[in-house]
Amino acid sequence: MNRVIPLVDQRRLDQAVRVQASGAQARGVDTSGQPPRDARGRPLRDLRISVTDRCNFRCGYCMPRDVFDGNYRFLPQPELLSFEEITRLAGLFAQAGVQKIRLTGGEPLLRKHVEKLIAMLAGLRGIGGQPLDLTLTTNGILLARKAQALREAGLARVTVSLDALDEALFRRMSDADFSPDDVLRGIDAAAQAGLPVKVNMVVRRGVNDHQILPMARRFRGSGHVLRFIEYMDVGNTNGWNMAEVVPGAEVLARLAAQWPLRALTPQYPGEVAERWAYEDGQGEIGLITSVTQAFCGDCNRARLSPEGRLFLCLFASRGHDLRALLRSGADDARIRGALSAIWGAREDAYSESRGSQPDRRDAPRIEMSYIGG
Repeated sequence: MNRVIPLVDQRRLDQAVRVQASGAQARGVDTSGQPPRDARGRPLRDLRISVTDRCNFRCGYCMPRDVFDGNYRFLPQPELLSFEEITRLAGLFAQAGVQKIRLTGGEPLLRKHVEKLIAMLAGLRGIGGQPLDLTLTTNGILLARKAQALREAGLARVTVSLDALDEALFRRMSDADFSPDDVLRGIDAAAQAGLPVKVNMVVRRGVNDHQILPMARRFRGSGHVLRFIEYMDVGNTNGWNMAEVVPGAEVLARLAAQWPLRALTPQYPGEVAERWAYEDGQGEIGLITSVTQAFCGDCNRARLSPEGRLFLCLFASRGHDLRALLRSGADDARIRGALSAIWGAREDAYSESRGSQPDRRDAPRIEMSYIGG
């Protein structure tokens, strides 16, 4: 299965931006240079940048091997945004109100010299001159060798995906020749380098839900935050089934039966994880419940693909081609105008309509391995 993503020509792109800007202005959205809000009044605060569509895992819920096999056409290097192009766009997003940038993939540590990109992004400032919160999500396999360089380049935090501690199950879920110990070594290296760590576990009923308590025991008192993620219907290749979703409320009940927990208040608007602390002071856990408790209402995230397409939702079916603008010689003012117009026209709220409009589940959607989680 090959992904064909044609470039739009400049005339069509300009026309689309004008239409989006007109629609935003018609709804009272300010496109004159003020930080934009979308059609539902949501600000743009979080930009997730996928730096590669390649990965060294073949997790069934993300990059199943029967699709992403030896015949799959990944993006060739010339099609990827350069570090300079990524940094320029990120700077313009910061001027539009972005406060947090997360590097994703694929597996972002497969992008050569990614620490150089981090150093470039670390020099950017948001509105009011505030430094950006610069983070990265990884499967952890390359983290042990990269952690110190990432920290020195200016990375603030790291999130590591780990779905099981049982080695046989881990190998089966990742469909790769690595072990949980490889990931745990990466987590330890990140902590030693001074990088705060969050650990993400995607929970699937009948697959790895028996690992919920072992994972909690492993990371209680470690200083790392463990977050449990409901299995989501991202893309069209993972064979998603609602029966495999373990609701966050059930995960919480299992944990609370072992260790008393208390709710924590959100740290900022649009925070994706519901946070709970162990009553005995042994840290906290998070629940990401986009299936059973949609958080579209305050979603402030945009996603930039490896070759420069802007996606406004994790479940989107199409993106907006920013690379064409970059490589056509557009100045910063024109690109800023495009960003404001695109965001101003945004109405995405897939998770809210998943249950009420079941037919939407079958609509074509972009794959998570392409734009990150």
